[in-house]
Amino acid sequence: MIKNIFITGKPASGKTTLIMEIIKELNLDAGGFYTLEIREKGIRKGFKITTLDGEEGTLAYIDIKSPYVVGRYKVNIRDLEEIGVKSISDALKENKTVIVDEIGLMEMKSEKFKKAVLTALNSKSKVLGTIRLESHPFTDKIKARKDTKISHLTRENREEIKKEIIKLLESS
Repeated sequence: MIKNIFITGKPASGKTTLIMEIIKELNLDAGGFYTLEIREKGIRKGFKITTLDGEEGTLAYIDIKSPYVVGRYKVNIRDLEEIGVKSISDALKENKTVIVDEIGLMEMKSEKFKKAVLTALNSKSKVLGTIRLESHPFTDKIKARKDTKISHLTRENREEIKKEIIKLLESS
């Protein structure tokens, strides 16, 4: 049975937007987090992490100190773990659908994050999230799971993917 649903696709293909639409449309009892760009004067400077109940932090930023670097961004492991990981754990405790946006290079810098994701995937709760398109040992294992559906989002198939995911979430 499929209980873990992930959307993949190129950056800025609308993955996060689609997840937020699905949560709203189904009025999902969900917990977890999503990420959004931090832009200043039209230039992307980083990413913020926001829980579904409104707690916010900085996932990554160009001008912070951190030993964890992805491209030009320094990853803020503390906010990822104290806000993102905690929101996954809380959703599991409350038997909610777990939202994980996203499983990408920045998030995978945290062992606590990876452990929380695996706990969610192995739980009874449904998981809806976004996952990096490119190959990586951690995400490849997730993509290969029998209880997991990966949908590759493009502009052309957006509505079809949305209907498919809604159907999966409504079944069971």
